[in-house]
Amino acid sequence: MYGLYLIVALAISGGAIAFIGDILGTKIGKKRLSIFGLRPRHTSNIITIITGILITALTIGIMSVTSENVRTALFGMEELNANLVSKQNELDTLSDELIITKTEYQQANTDLNKSKDEIADLKKEQIQLKEESDRLKEGNAELELSNAKLIADNTALIDNNDKLSKDNDELTKNNAKLSSNNEELKNDNQNLEKRNENLRKGLTAIREGDIVFRAGEILASAVIRGNRPTEEVVRDIDELANSATAKVSERINDGDDSSVWIYQPELSEAVRVISESEQDILLRIVAAGNLMRGEPVRTSLELYPNSKIYDKDEFIVSKAYEKQEGVDAEQIVRHFLTEVNHAAAAKGVLSDPITGAVGVMEGSQFYQVVDAVSKAKGLIVLTAYAREATETQGPLRLVIKFEQMK
Repeated sequence: MYGLYLIVALAISGGAIAFIGDILGTKIGKKRLSIFGLRPRHTSNIITIITGILITALTIGIMSVTSENVRTALFGMEELNANLVSKQNELDTLSDELIITKTEYQQANTDLNKSKDEIADLKKEQIQLKEESDRLKEGNAELELSNAKLIADNTALIDNNDKLSKDNDELTKNNAKLSSNNEELKNDNQNLEKRNENLRKGLTAIREGDIVFRAGEILASAVIRGNRPTEEVVRDIDELANSATAKVSERINDGDDSSVWIYQPELSEAVRVISESEQDILLRIVAAGNLMRGEPVRTSLELYPNSKIYDKDEFIVSKAYEKQEGVDAEQIVRHFLTEVNHAAAAKGVLSDPITGAVGVMEGSQFYQVVDAVSKAKGLIVLTAYAREATETQGPLRLVIKFEQMK
């Protein structure tokens, strides 16, 4: 609409100027006026030319004043062209950057897809590891069942050994009159016990495979003085751990890493208890579970207040038995040793976690007592005394006295 108004204004102003120019030309022609000494006809032509120039100038002036685009076309075309070239260059640069960005975007998508593939592979590996862990758990359960079976077999072996001992005692009674051969029979019995023990160990080794230590087995133990600075207690525990490591290395003996592993919070608690205790503490480093060859040697700590349980030659327990013909003398002695174990454990002597034994006596004394019981008849009394002063950690070394009652 604005352009239409501009055209009408230009037409009106052009027509007015032409009309005025025509009137001036006519008047000048009639009056035969002359400009610059020219002829009137030529003067009229000049007026007509000047009128045309004015029309053109006025038209351009009006358009320049009223239209910024006209001004730009007349006076800013070169700048416009320069800006156009600059914008075109910027557009080309942006196009190149767009191409690079698209390439980078495609590369990023490729990397993202690759990362997704790697994540999928990791998830597969995680699933495989979980399946492997489940298989290991199943294997551990089977191992526990095998261990229980081993205990049952070991019990059966002990029963067989007891039967063998009964047969041996019967043989000893039949040859009691042959005093010259009695000592030889004792030696044979001792050898039989050793062979039987070796057989038990062999069966244990065969059934357990690569189990190096059983759960609860003592790797090292020592009495550590309480109520001392933490640094001293830590040093003593480190020495005890080194002893456990040496025992493990000796048992494994295959160059594997045999350092024992102690749970740090448990170790810190043990250090605190010992350093704050007013009495000495017995510290045991025991196997935390059945340890397979090649596995980390995981352990746990057991703390017991240490004190003297028995003085030297102190009475432990006494028990009477009725010795009749055909009664197994060795079975009587073993039963009495079981009573000694119960009495000592009740008073505070710690037993071996694996064997359950508390007392220790020499083999020669054992067979002397068995021999004395086998020869006795009627009521007999067995009495146990401590061979030496004994503390909580044991072992309780025994002296057993035999007495024939009338």
